[in-house]
Amino acid sequence: MFDILADRTYRHLFLAQVVALLGTGLATVALGLLAYDLVGDGAAMVLGTVFAIKMVAYVGIAPVAGAFADRVNRRRLLVTLDLVRGAAALCLPFVTEIWQVYVLIFLLQSASAAFTPTFQATIPDVLPEEARYTRALSLSRLAYDLENIVSPTLAGLLLAVMSYNTLFLGTVAGFAASALLVVSVLLPSPKASEPRGIYDRTTRGIRIYLATPRLRGLLGLNLAVSGAGAMVLVNSVVLVRGELGLGESALAMAMFAFGAGSMVAALVLPRVLDRVADRPVMLAGAWTMVASLAALAALVATEGLSWLPLLAAWLVVGIGYSTVQTPSGRLLRRSAHPEDRPALFAAQFALSHACWLLSYPLSGWLQTSFGTVPALLVLALLAVAGIVAALRMWPAGDPVEVAHSHDHLPADHPHLAGGHRHSHAFVIDDLHRVWPAR
Repeated sequence: MFDILADRTYRHLFLAQVVALLGTGLATVALGLLAYDLVGDGAAMVLGTVFAIKMVAYVGIAPVAGAFADRVNRRRLLVTLDLVRGAAALCLPFVTEIWQVYVLIFLLQSASAAFTPTFQATIPDVLPEEARYTRALSLSRLAYDLENIVSPTLAGLLLAVMSYNTLFLGTVAGFAASALLVVSVLLPSPKASEPRGIYDRTTRGIRIYLATPRLRGLLGLNLAVSGAGAMVLVNSVVLVRGELGLGESALAMAMFAFGAGSMVAALVLPRVLDRVADRPVMLAGAWTMVASLAALAALVATEGLSWLPLLAAWLVVGIGYSTVQTPSGRLLRRSAHPEDRPALFAAQFALSHACWLLSYPLSGWLQTSFGTVPALLVLALLAVAGIVAALRMWPAGDPVEVAHSHDHLPADHPHLAGGHRHSHAFVIDDLHRVWPAR
């Protein structure tokens, strides 16, 4: 897996991702402490609002940014967005009112909503071979999981010798380092797409996404991931601190179990995906999450919640989570022309976060109002609904090349060199607006 780091361009991009993630992790810790300083016991409400602002920015800004990502120099765009994020983080230590926090977070997360899909769409252009790209996806997943472990640890060490406001300077340094790493390499910029109207450009990624069967299936799996993932990310603190009465280190251990499962899957997946198609692998990962939640619900209902089964359940959910998440970039890569990839990655970014926008509050409400077993079962059922949707919308036979006809094109059109009915790698574009019926 790590041999792809020999590619200088990818190595610099990967390091840019790592340092930006570390900076973001430090900001997460510092924001909680800043909110407590400003409003005391109202910090939970502030952080909930910050999270909602983040989701709204992701869902609303990403498609708009993706629509115009192919019109500007990609390296210049990524560097500018890193600098915007760094500037917003630099202002956070100086805020005195909550509304200032909200404005700065919206600015920072809007820049992230434009940065992340554009960055993700760049990697398949840097590593065009599918096997190497698959390994890049696994490394990216590892980076996210390691950040969940390293950032809180680093924040704890820094807080032992300095104030939390200094953590924001670490965030600024992370974004600045990311910008320097990006500017140090030449990035491929696909040719710009045809001139289009504002509506056409801003909705193009989502229209391609929803017109492609494998991506409609991916949307269902996004729902499954958000359902199971929200149970872990939202309710772990209640289960560990409230129901089990354990300390903060136990909460860290529970989250480590989830991250460890995800890392194990990310390390194994490249070899698995060399031999097995994406669809059965991703569906197996989704069913694994459902089975883990259902088994934990049965155990809690009969014997009560206990520590080791919770760790085991979160470990297994982490394995399933990464098994679904990691290959998704491969589906996006093969479902669009290079010039449409930024818009398509932006659509995935927005639609997947829309699923989280549903599952996060649902998870908290179920746990608070009805308890652990109903929360586990309802979120497992939400994941099952996503899997069933994926099974229905993503056919088992999903060839890259699809036979189709162009009865609407004139006989002398250049695309018809092979005849009105022909076969090639099929993606939704101006000549192929509808997926062929089977």
